[in-house]
Amino acid sequence: MTAQEIEKKRAYFINKTIGVLMGGLSEEREISIKSGLAVKKALDERGYKAVAIDVGRDIAKRLMEENIEVAFIALHGRYGEDGLIQGLLEMMHIPYTGSGVLTSAICMNKVATKIFFNHHHIPTPPYHVVRDGSPGEPPFEPPLVVKPASQGSTIGVSLVTSKLHYHEAVREALAHDDTLIVERFVEGRELTVAILEDTIFPIVEILPKEEIYSFRAKYIKGNADFKVPALLKKDEEEEIRALAYRAYRTLGCSGGARVDVILTYDGRPYVLEVNTVPGMTEMSLFPMAAASYGMGYGALVENILFNAGLKGC
Repeated sequence: MTAQEIEKKRAYFINKTIGVLMGGLSEEREISIKSGLAVKKALDERGYKAVAIDVGRDIAKRLMEENIEVAFIALHGRYGEDGLIQGLLEMMHIPYTGSGVLTSAICMNKVATKIFFNHHHIPTPPYHVVRDGSPGEPPFEPPLVVKPASQGSTIGVSLVTSKLHYHEAVREALAHDDTLIVERFVEGRELTVAILEDTIFPIVEILPKEEIYSFRAKYIKGNADFKVPALLKKDEEEEIRALAYRAYRTLGCSGGARVDVILTYDGRPYVLEVNTVPGMTEMSLFPMAAASYGMGYGALVENILFNAGLKGC
């Protein structure tokens, strides 16, 4: 974006009432509030008229009362990242940040995401779907990963290293969702690629101090280390960037999104999932990647805002 284009965008949004949607009704509520407050602070510092809105069941009324003209979505999990709030904003004709209704719904549901990846020949670990009821025997030899189908932040996720613990992991996941996936564990390096429209930020490598990059590791300092940019061979970096961008584009993502990848130790990348509302806390990977690119937090928030619009389905 040229300096002239930036000024044109800024002139358009500077007089709009921007609702920063945060909190919500999901299990990721507290993290969403942290993301939202950080976003609002950045918008305030840049002179925008931002209003913090804790999203509840009266959200339509609140949006009208506050005369919100643009929505900056900082909601994580159900009701905020799954297409529902996006659909409401479409109906109210309020432009919003991030991806549209259909893309949000697909990316939030891990089963739908897997089907999409397989259809478009995007490499992803083999998986099996379990619905509420008897899980039966493990579909793969351990190690394997059990995940709720529609949760984020690693909520309800278990790494199973023995068949003895499989049913316990399934019960844990079913406490958060009535559908889950059992995924073959792929050993390798945990990487994430932050993308903002046509800008691909430097790849981040996650070095968790636990077996998996858990909720605690994501949001408590000292439970994971990070390398940005990740130390990769040139051909590995190019392949991962291209694969992540292909996943972003073929899913129809808009604005900021983060693509999680496992790179096996023999150099094969697998896409795990795409996050359409990446965390924006001080520990979050998306602003970390942007900072490595040379884009500070305030500039990142502003650039996400500049891509706000109506996307339909």
